[in-house]
Amino acid sequence: MEFSVFLTGMMMSLGLIVAIGAQNAFVLRQGLKGQHVLPVVLACAVSDAALITLGITSFGRIAGWLPWLEPAMRLLGAAFLFWYGAKSLRAALRSNDALATDPGQTMDDLTGTLLACLAITWLNPHVYLDTVVLLGTISGQFTGARGSFAIGAILGSFLFFFALGFGATRLRPIFARPAAWRILEAVIAVMMWSIAARLLMGG
Repeated sequence: MEFSVFLTGMMMSLGLIVAIGAQNAFVLRQGLKGQHVLPVVLACAVSDAALITLGITSFGRIAGWLPWLEPAMRLLGAAFLFWYGAKSLRAALRSNDALATDPGQTMDDLTGTLLACLAITWLNPHVYLDTVVLLGTISGQFTGARGSFAIGAILGSFLFFFALGFGATRLRPIFARPAAWRILEAVIAVMMWSIAARLLMGG
């Protein structure tokens, strides 16, 4: 393994996914609630790993085969993000709950949580832009060392999602107040809608 290429892959991956987006907001929310954190971070990291691998090995061919895929993903992604934003806004306006720390608290359904997580990941064209398009393109600079680049990028994704999901527990005292939780839900709603709007405008 070429360490410099491995490190470049890791830094590029971290640089692309560290910005707050729909996927990161979802992981943060689950981490704050302490609900299904391991399955959620694994779903995000494994999905990223699959997409990074796809981009590094097959990006050029996919773009030529499926010219309709990108606009279709924009529409599907925007529709889902608008719905999820409305759900968060409703919680911001109506909920008086604080972050529960009781181990006996009611848990969200694992299947529903994972389906929402996978939808936010796989229906978001920006995820494809970061993983398949950008990392796939950058990897072309390292002919003969793409494996090292891919391993670094995938490891960077795993490190980020695990740090975000499990590190969120440090913020729990703040979210023990109902007002803080409502603010978070409102911020998530605005963010989801802004991303959806950019998708529809082609940005």
